[in-house]
Amino acid sequence: MKILVIGGGGREHALVWKIAQSPLVEKLYCAPGNPGTAELAENLPLQVDELDKLLEFALKNDIALTVVGPEQPLSLGIVDLFESNGLKIFGPRKNAAIIEASKAFSKDLMLKYNVPTAAYGVFTEVGPAEAFIDRTGLPIVVKADGLAAGKGVIIAQTRDEAVGAVKDMLGGNAFGSAGSRVVIEEFLVGEEASFLAITDGKHIVPLASAQDHKAVFDGDLGPNTGGMGAYSPAPVVTPEIHEIAMAEVLRPTIDGMATEGRPYCGVLYAGLMVKDGQVKTLEFNARFGDPECQPLLMRMKSDLVPVLMAVADGDLSTTVIEWHDKAAVCVVMAAEGYPGSYRKGDAIEGLEEAAQLEDVHVFHAGTALDSGRCVTNGGRVLGVTALGETVQTAILKAYQAVGAISWKGAHYRKDIGKKAIDR
Repeated sequence: MKILVIGGGGREHALVWKIAQSPLVEKLYCAPGNPGTAELAENLPLQVDELDKLLEFALKNDIALTVVGPEQPLSLGIVDLFESNGLKIFGPRKNAAIIEASKAFSKDLMLKYNVPTAAYGVFTEVGPAEAFIDRTGLPIVVKADGLAAGKGVIIAQTRDEAVGAVKDMLGGNAFGSAGSRVVIEEFLVGEEASFLAITDGKHIVPLASAQDHKAVFDGDLGPNTGGMGAYSPAPVVTPEIHEIAMAEVLRPTIDGMATEGRPYCGVLYAGLMVKDGQVKTLEFNARFGDPECQPLLMRMKSDLVPVLMAVADGDLSTTVIEWHDKAAVCVVMAAEGYPGSYRKGDAIEGLEEAAQLEDVHVFHAGTALDSGRCVTNGGRVLGVTALGETVQTAILKAYQAVGAISWKGAHYRKDIGKKAIDR
C-alpha cells in the first residue's frame, strides 16, 4: 500500500523510519519531510497546513493511509476532510483534537469526568487572573490556552513573573492567538511521565511508558521547550501507576469524549505527574509526543502499520503491540539560542560517524540541505536515539553518538535518563 506521513520533524522521521520497515508498504511519502525522511520516503513540497493540496495529492496517488504527525493539521480538521473524501487517515477529528488545541477545554473535561488534575482557573482578563494567583500562591503555572508548539507554559516563581506571563499571553505578544485565553494552575510536585495510548474511541491499547525532559538545562532548569530528550521505559510508571493511569485518566477521558459527541480516535498522550503512588494529569496531546515517539518506536517490536490501519478502520479489539525488553534513550541536540530565537544554516559534522554506531539512529528534526551539506534549520535539530540492554547502556550509546556530532553553538542536556538510574 501507499502511505503518506504528514509533518517534517523528528517525530515524523521516526514514524517514516518505523513504517518503512513494514512489508505492507509499497511506497512512502512525507510532506514536507526533512533530509532524514528523504532517505526512506519521497518528500513532497507541501506544508502541514495546506489541507486541500494534501487531499488532492492523496486522491490522485491512491494513498491507502495517511498518518498525521503534528497537532496543527489535526486542529484544522484534516481528518474530517480526508474521511469525507473516502480516505483512511490516522488521527483524531477536529472536534476531538480540541483536547490539545484548547487547554481550557481539556481542564473542563477533566473536571467534569473526575480525571485527577491540578486546581485551575481560565481567564481572558488580567484582573481576575491576578486575584487567582494571589489566592493560589507560588510557584504557579501559566499556560497559553491554544497551540504553542510545546512552549506555551511558564512556571512562575514570583508574582511579578506570573502576572507578566499573563499580560504577555493575553496581550497576544508571547504566543499569538494561542494566548488570547490563559489557564492558570496550581504547581504540582512529583515526577513527570508520558503515558501514550492508541484508541479507536472505545478500545484502548497503551504504549510503553516514557519520560520527557521539558526544561532546556540540566536538572530541569530554565525555560520549557518542546522537549530536550526522552527515554523508555520510565521506572516511575510502575505496574500500579500504569493501572491507575488507565483506570483514572485514559478510560474516563476516552469515555467522556464519546459522551460529549467527540469520539477520540488516534493516539492520546497524557502528561502525568506521579507522587506518592498518586497520579495527576498535566495535559493531553492529540498525537505522538516529540521526542517520546523516537525511543518508543525504537522499542516497538510489532509492525506499526496494522495498528494504524486498525484505528483508521475503527476497530482495535484484536490489536496487541509487542515491545523489545531493551531500553531506548533520545537526546535532542538543539541550535544556539533555542528555545528563544536561534541560529540557522550551520553545517552539521559527524552524522555519518554517528550513524555507524550499533543500535543508534539519528532522527532529523530541524535540518535542511544546502549545496549537498546538512545544515541546521530549526530549534531542535536532531534526536539522537539509542537502544540498550538497560537505560544506562542506552544512555552511554546515545551520548557516544552525540559526541560524534557537532555544529556551531550546538547544545543539549547531559542528564537525559538520569532519573531512571537514580531510581
